[in-house]
Amino acid sequence: MFFRGNLLFFFLSTFALGQDVPQMLASFTNETIIIDGNPSEEAWKLAKVATTRWQHFPSESQSIAQPTEVKILFDEKNLYILCKAFSLTDQYITPSLRRDFSGGASDKINFVIDTYSDGINAYMFGSNPFGVKSDLLVSNGGIGEATDDINRTWDVDYDVESKIYKGYFIMEMKIPFGSINFPEGSKQWRFNFFRLDTQTNERTTWTRIPQVYKDFNLAFMGILEFERPLGKSNAPLSIIPYVNGISSHDFSGIGKDQKLNFGGDLKIPINNGLNLDVTINPDFSQVEVDDEIINLTQFEIVLPEKRQFFLQNSDLFSNYGAERTVTPFLTRRIGVARDLEGNNIQNRIIAGVRLSGKASENMRLGFLNMVTDEDLKNNIPLTNNTVLSVQQSVFSRSNLKFLVINRQRLKDYDFTTDLDEFNRMAGLEYDLNSKDNIWKGRFFTYKSFTPVENEKSFSGGAQFSRETRNQNINLEYAFIGEDFKADLGLLRRVGIMKFSPFYSYFFYPKKGNINNIELRQNGWFWVDPKKDESLLERSLLTTAEITFKNQSILSFRFFDRKEYIANPFDPTGIHPETPLEGNQFYFSRSSTIQFSSDRRKKLSFISSQNYGSFFDGIKYSFVNNFSYRVQPRLVTSLKFNYDRINLGNSIPLTNLWLFGPKFDFSFSKSVFWSTNIQLSSQSENLGFNSRFQWRFNSLSDLYIVYNDNYFTYDRLMPRFRSLNIKLTYWVFK
Repeated sequence: MFFRGNLLFFFLSTFALGQDVPQMLASFTNETIIIDGNPSEEAWKLAKVATTRWQHFPSESQSIAQPTEVKILFDEKNLYILCKAFSLTDQYITPSLRRDFSGGASDKINFVIDTYSDGINAYMFGSNPFGVKSDLLVSNGGIGEATDDINRTWDVDYDVESKIYKGYFIMEMKIPFGSINFPEGSKQWRFNFFRLDTQTNERTTWTRIPQVYKDFNLAFMGILEFERPLGKSNAPLSIIPYVNGISSHDFSGIGKDQKLNFGGDLKIPINNGLNLDVTINPDFSQVEVDDEIINLTQFEIVLPEKRQFFLQNSDLFSNYGAERTVTPFLTRRIGVARDLEGNNIQNRIIAGVRLSGKASENMRLGFLNMVTDEDLKNNIPLTNNTVLSVQQSVFSRSNLKFLVINRQRLKDYDFTTDLDEFNRMAGLEYDLNSKDNIWKGRFFTYKSFTPVENEKSFSGGAQFSRETRNQNINLEYAFIGEDFKADLGLLRRVGIMKFSPFYSYFFYPKKGNINNIELRQNGWFWVDPKKDESLLERSLLTTAEITFKNQSILSFRFFDRKEYIANPFDPTGIHPETPLEGNQFYFSRSSTIQFSSDRRKKLSFISSQNYGSFFDGIKYSFVNNFSYRVQPRLVTSLKFNYDRINLGNSIPLTNLWLFGPKFDFSFSKSVFWSTNIQLSSQSENLGFNSRFQWRFNSLSDLYIVYNDNYFTYDRLMPRFRSLNIKLTYWVFK
């Protein structure tokens, strides 16, 4: 039944796309395959060859400058991939030797594996001529931006080696079946591979993918057929204990502290698709620090999740709601809280469990339960946080989704009331993704529950888009009741309706250095239907963007916004004593020019200049990001931003600076040292974070992390300083 269903899926996909679906055979072998970049084994000589067939950039054609050949073998325990990539010279580019290096400015080959053939989720394994590992998760069909649909922090156990020869390089990879999930008895998977060649500035793929879509888009894949059915994935039981020695000094009054923490995770495979993760006293001190951001809006900025425990199958919990409108659940709400002054602080997680993955061929299940500790100093209660997510695949690539959230206080406190006892939410969504990726949409409705019930605690919305080579049309509508509450999520406004149209058109010149020109118009309209003057915000963004064949980008943007400010508000973030008056409208109109240079160069940059009115005042801004690499050992970058804000009246002239150099040095493919320095005049903080990492065994690490923070009010004053030595070890059973 599974095999016949997939044949029907591929037949319909072929009909919809008007193209052939490429196929390749994975041959079974009993021969021992040595992963060394030297395909001397007899099995490799007999294996079938698949070759890149399409150019994805700079044009969309079958004209390929440098072909790439791939062979695949398997045995009872592993999948083996051999890749031979032809090149003009041996001058390959890699930003570093660190795992999951950025692929935008480097030679790289990726293999996309959709083991359940649902076109929604996939694994992506990759490497480069230097044998650097890259393992990622693709979610949401790969239809959005790379930052939305790609999870780079996910790591599993696999091997890869590369060797450079004259005129080509060879990459050899071994992926244990225990590192991925797939249906027992699988006979075929959906599969694709693509290559980034910096010498010809060419992206090529095995399966034809329209250039308007990402090369990891799961709507466009071929078939990998196995010579005989696979067994079980046989994922191992993993025990991951850690020990962390911490020496810290809080200069605000707590003083010095030294302690030794213990904890760990347990990963238990339930079946070929489900995984149970258990964590006790988790510690995330080794996680890279968040980037400082200058926030000039009245809304909270969401920072990306970087903690390993929350990352696998994270789309099961995060891919809900409407962006910048209704976000039902954010994992960063767990383990992060606000102190009495409104600053983000760590809120200790006592323990937690997470069940996630495939419950059946067409159903995915996610269950998360975490208990966070009380913090009486900052009026933070002991809390239980629970999320249940169920996603049922329907039609070809669409999903019917159900989400339940419960945040429950576990004790009573003097600083809490009965109204704070719990916040619950339940909702239903339908995600539309057509076979050919042209039609996309989302329809959702949610109801929140608090100790005081109210009829105005609903939210809902719809989003619908049509995307082709030349045009992209998107319409979005959402509403949020005035009593709707999402303690574990994010709401920009309540008691509103939002309308958001979008249109873009692409031109593709046949000659010259320009690859494409995009003209784009965005609109956001927020209204409060209860008021006579119902409009809360009207924002229009007009963009012209030119992408050159060397992948540099020049863009021009004009932004026009009318915004209602209900309460006194300080957009500078540093003059709360002289805010803008509330209960009135303000206008902001500005123009921006931005250029992103060719990232293949050792020195690359993104620079933008912005000028115009800002909340009825004047603002000039520039944003500069410079990157320089000393291949393959050192990657450096420098962020240098400036905002000059003149709001007039009694509000002082404001100069905001953000300065942030980064250094990332690779001693080898297992030893790294990175340093991040950030100076922000808005947060009035100078921070140093220096991290040494030694991956002494598969997925096992020694970290030494030094943090130092200073107040920068009138002069430098020490704020908080710590030294962490953390050892994490994976034990596979």
